[in-house]
Amino acid sequence: MQDISLAQYISKQREKVGLSQTGLSKKSNLPLSVIEDIESGKELFLPSTHRQQLAKGLKLLPMDIKKYEKVIDSSFDTDMELVEFMRRAILGGETDELRCPICGSELTTKIVKMYDLEDNLVLHPKANCKKCPFQIK
Repeated sequence: MQDISLAQYISKQREKVGLSQTGLSKKSNLPLSVIEDIESGKELFLPSTHRQQLAKGLKLLPMDIKKYEKVIDSSFDTDMELVEFMRRAILGGETDELRCPICGSELTTKIVKMYDLEDNLVLHPKANCKKCPFQIK
């Protein structure tokens, strides 16, 4: 178990190599908003591509970064009807009252814009709890 968070680790390593957040963004070929989200603690788990790009920019191995990501405990069962309700609420901008179904804490939400193979915009609602492993992917 690590004593520091992913946000603290990335920030510390970035400073160690003498980069600003903008510099790391350029070196790792990631949007500045992704770096800001990671260092502010909004992102607790990274897609493997982001982990690889960050590792390259910070001159680390991807597994060095993975050690600091929050471990997901998938032993709980989530009500899929509730998850669908939450997805619709996120897409509708009704996120003020959304709470984690496991611990009751406030959720961090966002809408990711992606494009399908026919270049149609597809919106994906995402949410995660900062206090427990609950997330909507």
